[in-house]
Amino acid sequence: MDIIHLLPDSVANQIAAGEVIQRPASCLKELVENALDAGAQHIEVLIRDAGRTLLQVIDDGKGMSGTDARMAFERHATSKIREAADLYNLHTMGFRGEALASIAAVAQVELLTRRPEDEIGTLLEIAASQVVRQEPAQANAGTSIKVKNLFYNLPARRRFLKTNATELRNIITDFQRIVLVYPDIHFTLINDDEILFDLPVGSLKQRIEAVFGKSLKKGFANQLIDVHAQSELLKINGYIGLPEAASKNAQQYFFVNGRFMKHPYFHKAVQTAYSGMLLPEHNPSYFLYFDIDPSAIDVNIHPTKTEIKFADEQIIWQILLAALRESLGKFNVTPSIDFDREGDISIPVARQHTENMDFPRTQTDTRYNPFHTHTAYQPHFQQWEKLYPERMEETGAPPMAEPAPLFEIPAIDLDVPVTQYKEKYLLLPAADGIMLIDQHRAHICVLYEELHRHLQNRQGVMQQVLFPDVIDLSTEESNLLQQLQEDLHFLGFDITQIAKNSFSVDGVPAELQGRNASEILLNILHNVKETGSNTQHEWEQSVILSLAQDAAIQQGKHLSETESKDLLQRFFALKENQFTPDGKRVITLINDEEISKRMK
Repeated sequence: MDIIHLLPDSVANQIAAGEVIQRPASCLKELVENALDAGAQHIEVLIRDAGRTLLQVIDDGKGMSGTDARMAFERHATSKIREAADLYNLHTMGFRGEALASIAAVAQVELLTRRPEDEIGTLLEIAASQVVRQEPAQANAGTSIKVKNLFYNLPARRRFLKTNATELRNIITDFQRIVLVYPDIHFTLINDDEILFDLPVGSLKQRIEAVFGKSLKKGFANQLIDVHAQSELLKINGYIGLPEAASKNAQQYFFVNGRFMKHPYFHKAVQTAYSGMLLPEHNPSYFLYFDIDPSAIDVNIHPTKTEIKFADEQIIWQILLAALRESLGKFNVTPSIDFDREGDISIPVARQHTENMDFPRTQTDTRYNPFHTHTAYQPHFQQWEKLYPERMEETGAPPMAEPAPLFEIPAIDLDVPVTQYKEKYLLLPAADGIMLIDQHRAHICVLYEELHRHLQNRQGVMQQVLFPDVIDLSTEESNLLQQLQEDLHFLGFDITQIAKNSFSVDGVPAELQGRNASEILLNILHNVKETGSNTQHEWEQSVILSLAQDAAIQQGKHLSETESKDLLQRFFALKENQFTPDGKRVITLINDEEISKRMK
């Protein structure tokens, strides 16, 4: 009996949808890119329930005939390419002909379209790959496509969607990646009848300011430097941030031929250009646009088209680095570059002191075996499946285990003198040698446990501020802050929304008294966003850790004997204290045997 058979088109489309349409944001990306390819000058996006119930894209592009409207939903039906060679000469956003077929396989779709030269348009309804009806209809020139009840016929896939807040965040992220490429097109994004973005036609810098400018009081665009470079291989344009404007919540974007891309190798070039100019854990913002011959890149290596392969990556890396250093050099923040020399770029000034440079060293634990399960250490998340069953349902995997301790902490006598070394470390005599404790990280551990207890008990200690701090946020940040507002209140924040994206900070946790409330809140939003926190528990962990890091005693602060002993007493009372909650080492022991060896 034969056992191999062809899958029905509806099943094949659902399988394809698993890669192309992963969530509402994927759907928005594909539909807006189709509108761009249709030559639209105004694109309006309406969503309900973060795209679960409705995601509608309306454009004023060239529209479709009745026949084209029906053909557009067939697999591999496209107007963008005709043969394989066209893949290496792409000038459109879409080309595979999979998106509409995939969407129609997992949702209820309603298409209303008309070409400007036609008197009557076409209405087409499809559900689960089946045409429900197609008939002539009155329509404005262009196309309106509604995607309703995404994954309604795949309950398992629908359950894997995150909360509305998380899905809306993903939609905003993909929307921003598109609008930053097309400042000459008017975009509107409306969520549940609330206008999140209304971006008129303007310059690129105006578009960047409209999307991100409210995050900084001084004006985001005023802190950007022009970047221009042109060679026979490619042209690079865009903006990079001034070094003094770097922050933990930097905006970083690469685009190639109008398409957003992720490229760690080119990101390394940016980091190299800013080497020695930034504070620890601060990053520069950048918006860099590459124009290159389509035949020199391959965008067809991943369904999302965000991973791009370049034929001459090393050469482009050097061109990018030179362009960035030239732009920074114009603002006297980096040594000038000699572009007349052949070969590698030379920066003589930056190399003068390498002989005396203290290069970083890495300490390793030779006893560590990645294939051995440590049983001596019980992490915070012991029996996690009982404590957090919702985590199991969403991810099917436990939270990341904390590092196993490197040694057993000996008995501590706090009656002996405590010495502060270089205002960074605390030295404490122990039975077997000398304990070395990082004062900043030790305080992070202490504050983390205290803040965690405050949040659990809903009893954060609030300190009212004399002059409330008003903070203006981007739409994405405002949306995220509203989601976190209840947790922040229980931690000790008193935050009031005074306008659409403006908030007044009237009180802060007692641990943060005297600190910059705006900067702390931006750090929290950045950390939650960067860690990809999706569940309530993950949000809480990110918020608490961010607060603890901001409130902790910084390295370089002098501590009195009393302050040092108070910190150590609270620190050693913790159940787990050898590593910070994010896995950084806090304490080490220099034993007597090692000291004796060094003295021989």
